[in-house]
Amino acid sequence: MALRMWASSTANALKISTAASKSGLVSPAFSLSRCFSTVLEGFKYANSHEWVKHDGPVATIGITDHAQDHLGEVVFVELPEAGKPVTQGDSFGSVESVKATSDVNSPISGEVVEVNTKLSETPGLINTSPYEDGWMIKVKPSNPSELESLMGAKEYTKFCEEEDASH
Repeated sequence: MALRMWASSTANALKISTAASKSGLVSPAFSLSRCFSTVLEGFKYANSHEWVKHDGPVATIGITDHAQDHLGEVVFVELPEAGKPVTQGDSFGSVESVKATSDVNSPISGEVVEVNTKLSETPGLINTSPYEDGWMIKVKPSNPSELESLMGAKEYTKFCEEEDASH
């Protein structure tokens, strides 16, 4: 009985469901709708899967663990030069993976003050360390209140779960 309760609560926590086949035999049809990507507290997230870490006068921007996981192995990154303006919601660069090429949108507006030049030599840092070594640009925000329109960690986790469940 205790094992059945543990298994039931574990399946419920992981949102795993099993379905019985029409013949009446139990045939597990697992449906994982939970986001297993890393989502960090203290960061803000855009619905286009970029993150922002605002620290003093500068905000660091990159793509989320969820995004890099869906992209697969990153093989090329195109980034703007320092001094270029970026606008919230507009593309500032692109990421090419073995699966696809995707635009990267800026979650906030401002001026690029630094670019992660390591990504030109080692684009896979986005896969291995999306929130640390794989950051993309640093921006001096022109409108810090734009951060309020972005999601926190809990909201972004829920967003990912719902997005994955709809696919």
